Amino acid sequence: MTATVTPGARTARWGAWYVAEHKLRAMRGYVGTTIATGIGTPFLYLFAFGVGLATLITQNVGPTPDVTYLQFVAPALLASAAVLVAMEEYTFGILLGLKWNPTFVGMNASPISPRQIVDGVMLFVLIRMVITTVIYFVAMLVFGAVSSASGAFVILSGLLAGFAFAPVAAYAATIEEDRGQFAVLQRTIILPLTLFSGTVFPLTQLPVFLQWIGWLSPLWHASELGRQFSYGPTEPIWLTVIHVVYLVGLGVLGWQWCVRNVTKRLNK
Repeated sequence: MTATVTPGARTARWGAWYVAEHKLRAMRGYVGTTIATGIGTPFLYLFAFGVGLATLITQNVGPTPDVTYLQFVAPALLASAAVLVAMEEYTFGILLGLKWNPTFVGMNASPISPRQIVDGVMLFVLIRMVITTVIYFVAMLVFGAVSSASGAFVILSGLLAGFAFAPVAAYAATIEEDRGQFAVLQRTIILPLTLFSGTVFPLTQLPVFLQWIGWLSPLWHASELGRQFSYGPTEPIWLTVIHVVYLVGLGVLGWQWCVRNVTKRLNK
């Protein structure tokens, strides 16, 4: 006798995927803007840095003389693009589902659990980041910004960069009233990290008393990891391992912290 799977049991099993599907379907309203931004941004940035700014830089900035400025900066730009996608969903996406358009509340009334809601959001963010980073990598190929056969793994470094900012999602899940917290977060933490993470110039060019910001920044770790894939190796293997462990560790911590906060908020 064949066992019948009830809709409730199916939802409980595949709830995270249903949440991700819901988010993807909701994207249809602005798919044109997403495609235009996803394709236009990497080409504009790589053109600006590779054809524009690179012509003004006469000395070598990379770890080896044969690395061009475009090859140096491209992995960091890809990682930054993934972070921007993740930040959009980790901030406004989380608060939207909890407060402004509380779809998460409705989902929680079904067999879908708070953990599955968060897992579904993480899946959706992953899908968006994959699309963004793949397009960015194609642009890197077009502009000749990849010099190694392992260059495609730079996509992985971008995904880890976005995942490492998952603690922001956990913070967003605690906000009860919107008083401009995200703007403050962007201006006091995210923007400084971008400036002090060795994205457009090596971290070693900063004064020593400022370099610690880069060491703590997920964007620096992701940028350096991407450079190892793109034109490395240029650093000891133990440092590359630290990049991966640091990024994965931050991502898992933020993910589980977000599950805890969303569960507490939906079940109170």
